[in-house]
Amino acid sequence: MPQPTSEFLSHHRIALLTDGYSTPFLAKTAISMLRYRTADIAAVIDRTATAQTADELFGVGGEIPVVNELSEVPNADALYVGIAPPGGKLPEEWQPIVRSAIRRKLDVVSGLHDFLTDNDEFVELLADHGGRLIDVRKNSFRSTATGAKFRSGSLRIHAVGHDCSVGKMVTMIELERALKELGHDAKFLATGQTGIMVSGAGVPIDCVVADFINGAAENLVLESQEHDILLVEGQGSVAHPAFSGVTVGLLHGCAPDGLIFCYEAGREEVKGLDSVPLVPILQQMLVAEAIANLRHPCKVIGIGVNTRTLNEEEAEAEISRISDETGLPACDVYREGPDKLVEACLNLRKGAKSS
Repeated sequence: MPQPTSEFLSHHRIALLTDGYSTPFLAKTAISMLRYRTADIAAVIDRTATAQTADELFGVGGEIPVVNELSEVPNADALYVGIAPPGGKLPEEWQPIVRSAIRRKLDVVSGLHDFLTDNDEFVELLADHGGRLIDVRKNSFRSTATGAKFRSGSLRIHAVGHDCSVGKMVTMIELERALKELGHDAKFLATGQTGIMVSGAGVPIDCVVADFINGAAENLVLESQEHDILLVEGQGSVAHPAFSGVTVGLLHGCAPDGLIFCYEAGREEVKGLDSVPLVPILQQMLVAEAIANLRHPCKVIGIGVNTRTLNEEEAEAEISRISDETGLPACDVYREGPDKLVEACLNLRKGAKSS
């Protein structure tokens, strides 16, 4: 079941820990927290950084300071682990920082697979000092999918991609923002630890037992189907050698009406598997669409292009190229906003109402 909102959104003076791991590859959780919960971040902790502000370190977060120690954030109400490394292990050198936070009775929030609550030393220390250890990925979901029929007036849009960490979460959050600004009843549904930390609720789908992935995704939609437009965060890719099972489980569990395909321009190899070439984008799009249609009628309605490694001219050319090649609206939600994808969602909704 979704994590309760109050656990996360009650924190307004967060110390964000990225110590020694402040790279786009590893610190994507921190970067999204800085982007979407800027007002709630008191400081970033990184003893190895020469940057003085979050903006200097990550290109986002403005003047939020980068400090060396937790003691430099005297009014912190929580310590958040800001990294998502391969394997999800808590760095050994971070344990003293976590212990310091527990002694200060701070909540410690982690989205790693290496659960804080499985660490006997942390648990014993917690018993003496208070505070909470919150493992975002820890869950007890144990229900299989039923093939539920969802409310017909609730449109389900799901992000899929050609690899991990290409912008699926960001695309859905930006879509939610834009649709709400236009007065539509839209709801972002988080399926990963970062999305849960940002939005306050969701299902950590990659840590659900395999038999129950579809059921967890189905339940997430059932609990939110009073909203008119549901924007479901994606995970992995249908062609990912390690994580395709989660991707397929989401496609069948949330039974989307429309897919937004996300990719990073210029990426040629699977993230974390440098010797494994990515399956071509068009092939992955067709396969994702085909898998979704096994459960419910569905089509790709737009493309989110991550152009972070390109300059403006290159980005514009790439977006035009993929749009011409697929016949679909495409945009980089960072550079130009999500308007084209918003229109695609509304057109799909209009078509569903008229059919």
